[in-house]
Amino acid sequence: MAENKKPSPIEGIKERSRGLRGTLEESLNDEITGAVREADHALVKFHGMYEQDDRDLREERANKKLDKLFSFMIRLRIPGGYMTPEQWVAAHHIAGQYSTGVIKITTRQTIQLHGILKHEIKPTLQAFDKVKLDSIAACGDVNRNVVCSSNPKESPLHGQIHAYADKISRMLLPKTRAYYEIWLDEEKIETYNENDPLYQDRYLPRKFKIGIGIPPNNDADVLANDLGLIAIIENDELKGFNIAVGGGLSTTHGNPDTYPRLATVLGYTAGEEKTLKAVYQVLTVQRDFGNRSDRKLARVKYTLDNMGVESFRKELEARCGFELEPAKEFSFIQREDRYGWMQDHENNWHYTLFVENGRVTDSVTGPVKTALLEIAETGKANFRFTSNQNIIISDIKQEDKMAIDDLLEKYALNNANNSASEFRKNSIACVALPTCPLALAEAQRYLPDLITKIEPLLDKHGLSGDGIISRMTGCPNGCARPYAAEIGFIGTAAGQYNLHLGGDREGTRLNRKYKEHLHEDGLLAELDTLFGSYNSSRLATETFGDFTHRTLFAEKV
Repeated sequence: MAENKKPSPIEGIKERSRGLRGTLEESLNDEITGAVREADHALVKFHGMYEQDDRDLREERANKKLDKLFSFMIRLRIPGGYMTPEQWVAAHHIAGQYSTGVIKITTRQTIQLHGILKHEIKPTLQAFDKVKLDSIAACGDVNRNVVCSSNPKESPLHGQIHAYADKISRMLLPKTRAYYEIWLDEEKIETYNENDPLYQDRYLPRKFKIGIGIPPNNDADVLANDLGLIAIIENDELKGFNIAVGGGLSTTHGNPDTYPRLATVLGYTAGEEKTLKAVYQVLTVQRDFGNRSDRKLARVKYTLDNMGVESFRKELEARCGFELEPAKEFSFIQREDRYGWMQDHENNWHYTLFVENGRVTDSVTGPVKTALLEIAETGKANFRFTSNQNIIISDIKQEDKMAIDDLLEKYALNNANNSASEFRKNSIACVALPTCPLALAEAQRYLPDLITKIEPLLDKHGLSGDGIISRMTGCPNGCARPYAAEIGFIGTAAGQYNLHLGGDREGTRLNRKYKEHLHEDGLLAELDTLFGSYNSSRLATETFGDFTHRTLFAEKV
């Protein structure tokens, strides 16, 4: 068991919550404030939302003796990032009615809406429920949205592998009916008597993320997850999965006990039954051995390192009732989205659209939101979200391709793909300010402008088509996976970032901190010098990440 220390206050809140109910109904009925009660801050996450406030307005409202402008972010549970056209139409209208209007595609293949007022949470969730969408367990100390390699062209077996995302998500859902009672007005059970063999009444020590990858493309960044499944395909048949445990990228500035980590491959499982059992039991090991006293050290990566890989594997095997087989060989050669039109093995068409930082809205760069609504209203295309915050207009029949292409042309969506540089298309950023309470610096509002200033440096050194992967976060928690990028910008204070370098292009090696607390001028100066050295001194076929790893860090490894 985990070391016997005093549990964190969140543990008590979970255990006393009556199956995640807490006093949420009382909080909703409290018209004095736009916030929920203090203990409910933690519980509301399990229902797929975060309480936030507009930090841009904090000082102004404080000067006027007003409370913070509280609102909520709601994140949906969409395993594998798949939506029907009917669901997209609903999301479009719900976003317009209840939120800021922006549909945010996240790095976990789902969407979230910001700026929802407390009294509008229930109608928002009820509207989503009408099209079979929910936010159950999209946040909180449970398994969150399961991601999977998103492009159906990755393999003829994509559909079979993609189905695991939904199977795993359903298997790991909490058993409580609290969500249905509070938000959907389901009739309450007379006596609280819900048995949850997996989560019990304490749930997990911390959030848990699962990713499914299909080599050779690591577009799902599978090793950045607490649990990664790597599909093993032989002779055009899915044989099973390598099981990787211990990924996680969140850290805390100034706390050396925290660190980013990529998952360790523990072994291989053949067949669905053993794979699902192994997935389930990894969570029970984390439930029973994870750190419940310090939430900064509570992810499964710390459990794995504290127990040791071999001890963790043996505990897992004992709970599964079988031994993991030796891991199968696999190779990742890329992890990028394939923009534009592609045809799959069933002759269906898919169009991958670049959506900068996942913000679906109508803006000066184009009416993306309006265009996607009109495409959805045709009923001729599904929608798939990528782990790089883009969208695939998907599953289009040959006879319908021209109609969709005409709409792409009508709204000039092709321009987004054709005009964006390779560097821009390989960048992602977290939300950060003004809504994220953890943000120390800007991210999605700033990265586009920074890239505009970086692009001339790439042109100067002949690197415009290089496809360097960059990622930015407003804090060290790693929501946009900056530690797994060739270039990582990690916010430390307003206008300041740590510069991380040396990650590989395939997502199998973390980067390292190169310089601290750089302002924009410092970032641009460093990159200018590095791009020049890379262009003149790189080895044949060497990527920027490999070059910086070799020249800046290799001697320290």
